[in-house]
Amino acid sequence: MRDFIEVLQEDAARDPEQRARDLSRRELPKRFYKEAAHVGVDGGYAIHLDGRPVKTPGKATLLLPSVTLGAAVAAEWEAQEKEINPAVMPLTRLANSAQDAVSVRFAEVADEVTRFAGNDALCYRADDPESLVETQHRLWDPVVDWAGSLLGGRFVLIEGLIHAPQPDALLTAYRQRIDTRSPLSLAALHTVTSLTGSALLALALAEGHLDPDSVWSAAHVEEDFNIERWGEDAEATRLRAYKRTEFDAAVLILREG
Repeated sequence: MRDFIEVLQEDAARDPEQRARDLSRRELPKRFYKEAAHVGVDGGYAIHLDGRPVKTPGKATLLLPSVTLGAAVAAEWEAQEKEINPAVMPLTRLANSAQDAVSVRFAEVADEVTRFAGNDALCYRADDPESLVETQHRLWDPVVDWAGSLLGGRFVLIEGLIHAPQPDALLTAYRQRIDTRSPLSLAALHTVTSLTGSALLALALAEGHLDPDSVWSAAHVEEDFNIERWGEDAEATRLRAYKRTEFDAAVLILREG
């Protein structure tokens, strides 16, 4: 049991493609329990496997803050068949990471998300072709304008790839905005930021300004443009589906955590 729980401790900052590859190379443990359930306890909801609570890698009882999240994590465990595959348990991995790592490295994680805002994908614009430029303006400008208004300033837009710094006051305001989140919520925010390349999209999702599908579409403007032009790649499609599963797990946490 201990070795398997260690497998589940995946850093949310890691690239999801590399995470999937690493997990797929590991020898998967056999399912050793008959039933997984969420149980109300002091401090939240624990996950019980045949009546025994799941522990984090740090050996604390894994706790979820709401019945919805508790049920969803228990469902991940219940869905495992002959083998237990952590690659398809994103909620469990995020909850472990939040409880053992983000809770004690909160400032570091929040600083990293803020650094994304200082180099946000939505601020780097194509200068051609015209259809891509128009789509970026249509989907990205409202998010950038909303974030600037929320944080009390204006983000700098850049054509091309040459870095331009964002105003320090904006980044300070962003950092302050996320400072009151729980470790679990911050872990989910970090995951969305990593998956989309945009701390502004992650904030818009966390604040309820955009729905998940709108965030996902905005994050894939260039990828969708290339698909329309060149067609789909099977491996890229598989990876995108995997990332969407990770994204949806983070969305649920942002709603419930």
